[in-house]
Amino acid sequence: MKEAAVVIGSGSIGLAIARRIGAGRTVLLADRSDEAATTAAGLLRGEGYDVTTRVTDVSDHDAVEALADAAAALGPVTQVVHTAGVSPTQAPVERILRVDLLGTALGLDAFARVVAPGGAGLVVASMAGHRESPYAPEIEEALATTETSGLLALPFLQPDRIGSTVHAYALSKRANSLRVLTAAAAWGKRGARLNAVSPGVIITPLAQDELSGPRRAWFDRVRAASAAGRFGTPDEVAEAAAFLLGRQAGFVTGADLLMDGGVTAALRTGELTVP
Repeated sequence: MKEAAVVIGSGSIGLAIARRIGAGRTVLLADRSDEAATTAAGLLRGEGYDVTTRVTDVSDHDAVEALADAAAALGPVTQVVHTAGVSPTQAPVERILRVDLLGTALGLDAFARVVAPGGAGLVVASMAGHRESPYAPEIEEALATTETSGLLALPFLQPDRIGSTVHAYALSKRANSLRVLTAAAAWGKRGARLNAVSPGVIITPLAQDELSGPRRAWFDRVRAASAAGRFGTPDEVAEAAAFLLGRQAGFVTGADLLMDGGVTAALRTGELTVP
């Protein structure tokens, strides 16, 4: 039985990562949209990959648990990648919290019980999680350690307290990094590793929605202020993912790799300011 690689979210980044880790494995592509998953699977099959799909709402506990069981039925689950998310322009506060924050936590819990010894997981977070952080110690502790079932009940995660979708997104992505750090202990008991990568602006359809939205001027300033002077590509995220999922990173777990072309550095030095 071949190893199974699970990629949650079949967008540009998920597809790029699947190409890097999928050879010789059965790739399980999960997405809320059957059309998106089927289209991505067709592209991969046309390139020689063994791919199956499953419609999954990452904010639904039972659906995520069923996804983990389906993955384990395919073979030893050695690679798990969570890329699913919505952006501040695409969704209201409540949806961002359910998908980006709760959805990631549910996935970490579910796959902690099926990942194979020697396996590795990766959460695609965001530089946004570094933009407003660190938060107050009690907030960081709650984001990191609260039982998943109680996450959305935290007082500071109530929509009327959060205010904007931008802040909801930043909080969610900070939670992703913190929960990877703590969940790495549970994954370690299975003999598996777990890390996060926090990309900056990566040119995908999701990013295009942001770049053409009301914060367009802000993103122009981001590009100009960053050391790289440009935005990133899905293939660059896939390169980082392949490293963190591979044997070369065998001593790396519970980490968050920030890859934003220097945007966070510009914020820290005052060369770029948050509007």
